[in-house]
Amino acid sequence: MNKSGIEWCDHTWNPITGCRHDCSYCYAVKMSLRFCGNMKRNMFQTDQYRMEGDLFVLDEPFMNEDGKPVIYPFGFEPTLHRYRLNTMDSLKMGNNIFVCAMADLFGEWVPESWIREIFEVIEEKPQHNWLLLTKNPSRYRKIDFLPEGKPNIWYGTTVTNREDLDRLNDFPYYSKSFVSIEPVLENLELVKHPDSVSMVDWIIVGAETGRRKNLVVPEFEWVKDIVLAADTHGIPIFMKDSLIDIVGEKNMRRDFPEELKKKTISKKLRNKLYDVCCECGTVNKKSDMYTLLARRERGVQPKQYGFMCDKCFEEFCKEKGLEVPKNRKVED
Repeated sequence: MNKSGIEWCDHTWNPITGCRHDCSYCYAVKMSLRFCGNMKRNMFQTDQYRMEGDLFVLDEPFMNEDGKPVIYPFGFEPTLHRYRLNTMDSLKMGNNIFVCAMADLFGEWVPESWIREIFEVIEEKPQHNWLLLTKNPSRYRKIDFLPEGKPNIWYGTTVTNREDLDRLNDFPYYSKSFVSIEPVLENLELVKHPDSVSMVDWIIVGAETGRRKNLVVPEFEWVKDIVLAADTHGIPIFMKDSLIDIVGEKNMRRDFPEELKKKTISKKLRNKLYDVCCECGTVNKKSDMYTLLARRERGVQPKQYGFMCDKCFEEFCKEKGLEVPKNRKVED
């Protein structure tokens, strides 16, 4: 799990890496080859990995001859990094998590057993918003264990040209959905496809980046059409910085759905940070209430036995004719 440089999410989580779509514009391929080390030598280190058919499985981080971890030891070949499944435990506060940014989780080559392992983690961490993105959304409805209708699980698909628009009809029923139009390779004419666009809860749009020989620079009118379609249906739209030179900073939109603006915390952390006022029963941050302490006998450290909110504590002090102490730890 890594803090993300991707503008529309907080973190990326890559328990699976690698893809077989072979997209000419893919940034992930180049990144994986930068951090693969010596792939030929890596293949000989059979004590460090297992094969499931023609797929790689790493139960532990792959180490090179110098004892340093190799992030993508097999380049962009599909790989399950099983040791990464428990890395989400360190994130207690809710975040927007882009799942498998370096893979297509729902590619036809990915076993359902791998997908199931990832969704077991997702369902254990309801404080996060999970964003899933695939070029193969038809598989969403084929997998019977995928949760539907959960507001923190967002099913997405990539659309780059008009031929891809049928993908917008393949989202799971009653679930949050989004489309990533990146890179924009032609005028999608979304305004002519109102039924498909209306299926989407969020639109992300960006231009192709890098130095590819046949790099496509979208025209202003292409982007304008996408924005018009989004506004017609009341869909928030997030425009990536790669569009600034095309539309101008003043025309940039960086809208998030309301659900993705909220920050929630895990049950464990909530119990640690919050408690109930023993007088009125309201839930408040412990740090914003008075901590009530009591000793069983002299010379023994006082023990915490409750909390009281500011309002109730001030009324208590007023009844007893006491001054309200500045110290929030109060000993009985």
